[in-house]
Amino acid sequence: MATPGQWLAGARPRTLPAAVVPVAVGTGVAVEADGAVWWKALLALIVSLAMQVGVNYANDYSDGVRGTDDVRVGPLRLVGSKVAAPEQVKLAAFASFGVGAVAGTVLAATTSWWLLAVGIAAVAAAWGYTGGSNPYGYRALGELSVFVFFGLVAVIGTAYAQTEDLNGLAIAASIPVGMLACALLVVNNLRDAPVDAGVGKKTLAVVLGDARTRLLYVVLLYGPLLIALGLAVAHPWTPIAVAALPVAVPAVRAVRQGATGPALIPVLVRTGKVQLAYGGLLTLALCLPA
Repeated sequence: MATPGQWLAGARPRTLPAAVVPVAVGTGVAVEADGAVWWKALLALIVSLAMQVGVNYANDYSDGVRGTDDVRVGPLRLVGSKVAAPEQVKLAAFASFGVGAVAGTVLAATTSWWLLAVGIAAVAAAWGYTGGSNPYGYRALGELSVFVFFGLVAVIGTAYAQTEDLNGLAIAASIPVGMLACALLVVNNLRDAPVDAGVGKKTLAVVLGDARTRLLYVVLLYGPLLIALGLAVAHPWTPIAVAALPVAVPAVRAVRQGATGPALIPVLVRTGKVQLAYGGLLTLALCLPA
C-alpha cells in the first residue's frame, strides 16, 4: 500500500506548472479583453490540474504494466516500483479525469456545449499517450499532444470560456505556453532516452537522438522569450516576459553541457520554474492597461 507521500510523488507535482500557466495566461487574455470571469477561471484551473494529474497516473499505470518503468532514472513510479497495485493507480487516473469532467461540464453548460467535445478529446489524448494497444507516446507524438492540449487548447479554451470569443491574442499567446510545456516533456524524455530505447519506447528524444534533442530543448526554452517580444504588436507590455531569461539560462547551460541521467532531474525542476516565471510575467503584462 502506497503512502500519501508516494501518491503525491506519483502525481508528479513538478509537472503541474504545465497545468497552471496556460490557465493564467488565458485569464490574462480575458482581462485584456475586459471579459474576465474569475469563477470560470477557477473551474478551468481545476480542469487543467485534474487532467495533468490524471495523465501522470495514467502514464504510471500504462508504462508500469508494460514493464517500461521497471528501471527508472527519474522520480518514483508507483506501479514500476511496485508500491501500489496497477488497478489502484488506474482508478486514481480515472478519478482525476472524473474531477476534470465535472468541472468541465459546468464550464460547458455555462459557456458552450462544444467545450464538451474538447474535453472528451483531451481525456482520450491523456489515456492514449501511453495507454491502449497503440500508444502515440511510443511513436514520438507526445510533444505534439502536449503542445496542442497544454498550449493551444488550454490557453484558448480558458480565454474563450470567459469571453465567449475566439481571441487572436489568445491564439498567439498559446504558442509560447505550448512550447514551454513541451520543454518539460523533452527534458524528461532526454533523461529517459537510453532506457526507453532499450524497451522499444520511441519517444521524440529516441527518434531525434541526443544532440538534436538538446537543440530542440534550447529552442523550446528560448523561443518563447523571442515570441514575447513579437507579441508587443498586440499588447505593448508582453516583452516583460523576457525577464524570465535568467531563470532559463542555468537549465539551457546544463543541457548544452551534456547533463545526463540524474543530472537532468534538476533541469526538469528548473524548466518548471522557467514556465512559472514566464507564465506569471506574461499574465501580468496582459493585465496591464495597453
